[in-house]
Amino acid sequence: MIVLFALFLLVSLALIPIGLPGIWLMIAGAIGLAWFSPVAQIGWLAIGGCAAIALVSEVLDFVVASKYTRKFGGSNRGAWGAIIGGVVGALVGVPIPVIGSIIGAIAGSFLGALVAEISGGASQDGATRAATGAAVGRAIAMGLKVAAGLVIAIWLLAAMVL
Repeated sequence: MIVLFALFLLVSLALIPIGLPGIWLMIAGAIGLAWFSPVAQIGWLAIGGCAAIALVSEVLDFVVASKYTRKFGGSNRGAWGAIIGGVVGALVGVPIPVIGSIIGAIAGSFLGALVAEISGGASQDGATRAATGAAVGRAIAMGLKVAAGLVIAIWLLAAMVL
């Protein structure tokens, strides 16, 4: 049972960078084990703590890209463009296996911020700088989300074993 759950957690962890809800699959799997398995020792406190980490990671996923857009000189308009562009880019990149949604989300954040800044009257250089910040922010946000998924996977596995 432990080995199967560990494999499930690894597969879920691999889904996170490609834009799929691997963190929430981990939580759902832990709830299923806690609810239906008489052998699993995963407690509701561990599940609640992991859900809190997952929620924070979801918020950071959107906030970090917009913060970096502003840090690199972008406006609120550019920050919203980065968020919307990142989501659209991830969806457009889905048909390309494994790396499509990763590249799509980063490129979409860049293009979304670029278009928003230029349409808002920013100079080409200023818009490009803000868009670069959006792309950097999206990449950092993805890394943070994978790190949160790793923490959740370790916590759930430890809760099951101990």
